[in-house]
Amino acid sequence: MSYRVYIKKDYKPEIYQVSDNPFFRNNNLNRLLVIILCCATGLILGMRSQEMPGPIATRVTYSALFKHLDSMVTIKNESNKMPLLPEEDYEFSQTEIIDEEIHDLSWQTIPIHKGDNLALIFDRLNLNSQDLHKIISLGNKAATLKRLYPDHDLRFQIENGQLSALEYEVSLTETFKATRQNNEFTAQTIITELETRISETSGVIHDSLFLAAQRAGLSDNITMQLIGLYGWDIDFALDIRDGDRFYVIYEEKYKDGIKVTDGPILAAEFINQDKSSRAVRYMHADGHTDYYSHDGYSMRKAFLRTPLNFTRISSQFSLNRKHPVLNKMRAHRGVDYAAPTGTPIFATGDGMVAYAGRDGGYGNVVILRHGGKYTTLYAHMSKFAHGITSGKQIKQGQTIGYVGMSGLATGPHLHYEFRINNVHHNPLTVELPKAMPIPDEIMTDFKTQTYPLLTQLEVFTGRKTFTAASVHNRSIISLNNDSDAINAPHQN
Repeated sequence: MSYRVYIKKDYKPEIYQVSDNPFFRNNNLNRLLVIILCCATGLILGMRSQEMPGPIATRVTYSALFKHLDSMVTIKNESNKMPLLPEEDYEFSQTEIIDEEIHDLSWQTIPIHKGDNLALIFDRLNLNSQDLHKIISLGNKAATLKRLYPDHDLRFQIENGQLSALEYEVSLTETFKATRQNNEFTAQTIITELETRISETSGVIHDSLFLAAQRAGLSDNITMQLIGLYGWDIDFALDIRDGDRFYVIYEEKYKDGIKVTDGPILAAEFINQDKSSRAVRYMHADGHTDYYSHDGYSMRKAFLRTPLNFTRISSQFSLNRKHPVLNKMRAHRGVDYAAPTGTPIFATGDGMVAYAGRDGGYGNVVILRHGGKYTTLYAHMSKFAHGITSGKQIKQGQTIGYVGMSGLATGPHLHYEFRINNVHHNPLTVELPKAMPIPDEIMTDFKTQTYPLLTQLEVFTGRKTFTAASVHNRSIISLNNDSDAINAPHQN
């Protein structure tokens, strides 16, 4: 028995029996042929449905599809009409067919690579150079397009080979958009506000701060903020002990529900060798921010504890040491920090360059004067930083030179000295001067702004170490009352 399929004007297929050839008496083969015909019919119906206005989003199964076809496809013979397939054979598959949502395919996202500019990208997309000129001529708003940055994206809306709109994400919150209107372009800047979420985490150090921070889920950015926050009090290469702990409350920035960057640390506690130190962020009336202890003393000290990121201490402060080159007993009035040649050396405090040049066994040396009583010395440099000359004003943390082995040295390292009234002190143990605390006239505002953060930190750590009264009644202790007082600048 064989069949012939007819598709009528209303797209309703009908199958007619035409012969009794034994080849077609195989029921399984019959069913396979009918299934193929039904699938073809379904494709025809689907093509017809696409001509209907409006998007269609459906979720159907093969079972439902063939039940639908069964109502349309019949077999005509001499006696009667009968279903094409038995009911029990409909459920041969439960695979779902999902019509995907129709997207606007006219937009293209083009990643910016090193060396790219707008003209090259327009040329690759075969866009009209006159449109490029019109966009570049839109004024200050379009100035950002003259210098494109790698890893950013450009979005083009192209219709019928013609540019309709262009978008460039200048930053996480700012997007430039040019739109064609009557064969000309208009420019606008779209501002997107980031969502701020407050996060908190803690960790225990068993190996290094970086590994402990990674285990706690902290990004490298927040870890470096934490190091910078406590860098005046803790030497993270020498002072860290197994079991030290940290607690951090910080901001995270989200865009469209996705984290895009870190915000600042709001409050933190670091427990180093069983000694706790808490810090909180405070914004001054002029908008700049800095970090303070719970009682209002600045975390920023007059001097950093170390002047570089070093590998190890190769020689300690000693008044009775055998010189490795001269091979005789000679006082070593500083600390030697071993580090690769070229490692940046930065000033440990604000000051002025008293001397920069060659000085015998010191090799290339820089001496900084900080006020009237403090001086620091940096020796064996490979070279000086640009602009480091006598009389130059220097900021704390500014690079002044690079590690080397000039002068009497057996390997690349920095020799660092700390002097008070021309008397050498051990840089590792000397008590560093403090910066001035919060002035009394803004203490009320300081308490109002920081008390909620300190309270949250207490709840997080489970320990109470301060009271509002202790903040209010703390005594103002000045390092010096004369012109030698050193006040570290605030962090902007």
